[in-house]
Amino acid sequence: MKNIRTRFAPSPTGFIHLGNIRSALYPWAFARHCQGKFILRIEDTDLERSSQEAVDVILQGLSWLGLDFDEGPFYQTQRMDRYKQIIEQMLTQGLAYYCYTTPQELEVMREAQQIAKQKPKYDGTWRPEQNKKLPDVPKDIKPVVRFKNPLSGLVTWQDAVKGEISISNEELDDFIIARADGMPTYNFCVVVDDIDMQITHVIRGDDHVNNTPRQINLLKALGKNDNEIPVYGHLPTVLNEDGEKMSKRNGAMHVMSYAQEGYLPQAILNYLARLGWSHGNDEIFSKEQFIEWFDLNHLGTSAAQFNGDKLKWLNAHYIKQSLNQELLNLSLPFFKACDYDLNLYSAETLGNIIALVKDRSSTLKELAQNASIFFIQPHLDGIKAELDNYTKDENVATAVQTLKIQLSNLSKNNWHAEHIAKIFKQILSEFGLKMPALAMPVRLLTVGSTHTPAIDKVLQILGKDTVIQRLNKI
Repeated sequence: MKNIRTRFAPSPTGFIHLGNIRSALYPWAFARHCQGKFILRIEDTDLERSSQEAVDVILQGLSWLGLDFDEGPFYQTQRMDRYKQIIEQMLTQGLAYYCYTTPQELEVMREAQQIAKQKPKYDGTWRPEQNKKLPDVPKDIKPVVRFKNPLSGLVTWQDAVKGEISISNEELDDFIIARADGMPTYNFCVVVDDIDMQITHVIRGDDHVNNTPRQINLLKALGKNDNEIPVYGHLPTVLNEDGEKMSKRNGAMHVMSYAQEGYLPQAILNYLARLGWSHGNDEIFSKEQFIEWFDLNHLGTSAAQFNGDKLKWLNAHYIKQSLNQELLNLSLPFFKACDYDLNLYSAETLGNIIALVKDRSSTLKELAQNASIFFIQPHLDGIKAELDNYTKDENVATAVQTLKIQLSNLSKNNWHAEHIAKIFKQILSEFGLKMPALAMPVRLLTVGSTHTPAIDKVLQILGKDTVIQRLNKI
């Protein structure tokens, strides 16, 4: 296979969401699989809507997810001289022409075509043709530049996702390649960039399908033969949970919001990889496996629907599988946001806290919230009613007091979950109780909640002094 060169070419006119990221993930994975090059290009010719803030989010999102690029970022606004050079060349060679048709005239033209039940398109008034007399050039109108699209024949390509696609040139018109203010247009800039950057594969959303025949015709006009035309693959739309196209307007979050909510990048990548591509029945795989397995033959042809619950389930899986120290480092910003005093515990104990709560956590934010029992001292007023409900049985109240005494007698050197569990077992047997009857009031007194991990491990982390002090409240 020839040297593979793919690209991700976002427009910084709004924040980048997961649907956009999928359009970066697949060309990135294909380049990595083929040991090729992945190029980042910022298509910022829409000066009114483009912003540096949007560019920053693109760069942050790619960096967070580990989608490294080999070349770039290239900015179209920094390549204007190159575009103007090609436009002048095309005008000189008769591949393009000046058009003085006004927007008002175009509107009248479209209305007449619609009445005649014709497809609206530019009628070629200013297109130079043999034996054709052009209108007089108006002095007060700045012209646009139009590409001379072929008038007949088919544009055919083998789409890597959709299969063979053919579009009649009669369906296309002479599209504008430079506006009246001299600014080159999207379809033109893309083609020049793809030529200069030697792009071999264009993997993008299927909202670009209608652009592809125009771009192919322009590539051929600029001297590219069939073997030099990039392979195009148009990915089906990503839908949100309501079945609408994923977009900011329809409530999509920008990619860095997932980082702020405590999602792991490997979970995001794993989820997006399966959102339009498959490898048998494999659901969970590493980035390295994805690169090894990825090809263009298993891209889906149907729209993929985002499922937040499935993403959260996958994120929970990656949290459970992560090393405790690694999770601790990732969770520190969330712990600090909760205003926890991290000096209460050693690094080893903090790792033990992570180990206890990670199985109950779907995100790093949830993990930090679940760790609150080790940092926030319960207030008796808030738990009194519930505590009284558990200890109104005198047998239970006495069992709690006995537990307190036996825990007090346990040396700090033996303050380990196994010894604490042994004491619980002895008292349960002595008083004829089930575990919940004793554990629930102890949980309330020590951490203020009846929902905790294993009580023996919780008490070990809290430490003897803290546990006895809190049990003395009853």
